[in-house]
Amino acid sequence: MAETPQRSVLVVDDEPEIRSLLSDLLGEEGYEVRTATTGAEAIEAVGKDLPDLVMMDVKLPDQDGIAVLKHLKREHSELEVIVMTAFGGSSTAIKAMEHGAYDYVTKPFEIDDLLATLKRVFEHADMSQEVSTLRLELGKSAAERERIVGASKPMLEVFKLIGKVAPSEATVLVTGESGTGKELIAEALHRASKRNPHPLVKVSCAALPETLLETELFGHEKGSFTGAMTMRKGRFETANKGTIFLDEIGEMTLGTQTKLLRILQEREFERIGSNTPIKIDIRVIAATNRNLAEEVQKGKFREDLYYRLNVIHIHMPPLRERKDDIPLLVEHFLVKFRHAPGAIPTSISEDALQRLMEYDWPGNVRELENAIERAVVLSRGNPITVDQLPFGDQREARDRSRLAERRSRLEADEVALENDEAAAAAAEAADAGNGAGGTNGGSFKDRVAELEKQLIKEALDRAGGNRTKAAEELGIYRRLLYAKIKEYGLE
Repeated sequence: MAETPQRSVLVVDDEPEIRSLLSDLLGEEGYEVRTATTGAEAIEAVGKDLPDLVMMDVKLPDQDGIAVLKHLKREHSELEVIVMTAFGGSSTAIKAMEHGAYDYVTKPFEIDDLLATLKRVFEHADMSQEVSTLRLELGKSAAERERIVGASKPMLEVFKLIGKVAPSEATVLVTGESGTGKELIAEALHRASKRNPHPLVKVSCAALPETLLETELFGHEKGSFTGAMTMRKGRFETANKGTIFLDEIGEMTLGTQTKLLRILQEREFERIGSNTPIKIDIRVIAATNRNLAEEVQKGKFREDLYYRLNVIHIHMPPLRERKDDIPLLVEHFLVKFRHAPGAIPTSISEDALQRLMEYDWPGNVRELENAIERAVVLSRGNPITVDQLPFGDQREARDRSRLAERRSRLEADEVALENDEAAAAAAEAADAGNGAGGTNGGSFKDRVAELEKQLIKEALDRAGGNRTKAAEELGIYRRLLYAKIKEYGLE
């Protein structure tokens, strides 16, 4: 039985056997099942009590199933619909997908595949509900908007590691591609540590040449070089009692790396132009988009510094590896970039969100953020469409390619079915010829069915009626056995 609240499914099919099979199967899996035989009945049933899912044949006795699908999606845009079709309906199946069906399944069903499809539907519905909840939560305060957004498995692992590491004093190395949000990790670590009341000081090691970077990090004394008119504290000194975040540390020169190593070992340094050691109490968090282990092998990064930094390693996954987070991130940025202060966050069309999900995001979360900000500006508070996305035109070719691929797959299924039917017909013809001489009689298909029925009956007898054991003995899935038991009247 399902552990989540009971889901309701409306089965629409004019074949009593299909309605009965699906009612029994889905009921056994914990779903609440209702049935309808025509398109009119389906529309009426949905209007009276909206189900969580509609499973509908595309060939109905009173009207075209595609017309019913379009009506249901027009009246209830969030309703998920799975169409059921025979192998011969490739164009119909493609048309159903174009008009908003979540997926299609072919008859005859593979029961485990069908149940897996239903599971995906409801996981998608849960994600949509989570997105709606997040929309409300994100609007509560600025503090909510600053948190890292993600609910995918890779991000949950990152969150767990942050929770374990933050209270400690361990040095942390954050790795990941540009735009993945490494700075957010540093902020989260500092915020959750006992150093939170003290400053988090951020330094970009890639933004400054070596001489300026050293002055920025360590400070200088008055007169230590031309232009040093006053004493200046460096970032390490400013970060005392708090945390310093060294972004893109892989860009740091070997000379500066040597001075940083001393700070990590001894927690002291001198300002430029001074011989007086300054003791500091800081936590160091470093980040890089480079592979530092490879940089060590190339002689571009000190091995001893690498091991000092890499006490705890947190890797931020690229966005292409956590695409489940894209809807959450989109909602986050829609709130952040409202088209006017205090305005309701802009919404986004299903087609536009689908495009965002298909794109690989080489610039990661930062690229997605820029895309949403641009789209919000262009939409002026109206729902965001594909046309307002920066790569909309570039996606047309891929969409056509994917549609062609799906059409080819369906056409291949048609050919395979025709071949199977031709082979079966030939076998039946041959069997009929042989049967004239006094063999068992009956068509090839009937004799196979009879043998299958006998094997199932014997397996059930040996298992004492235990269906699970019988399925194991036969080497088939339990749900398939249940369907066969019903088909052959062996209840």
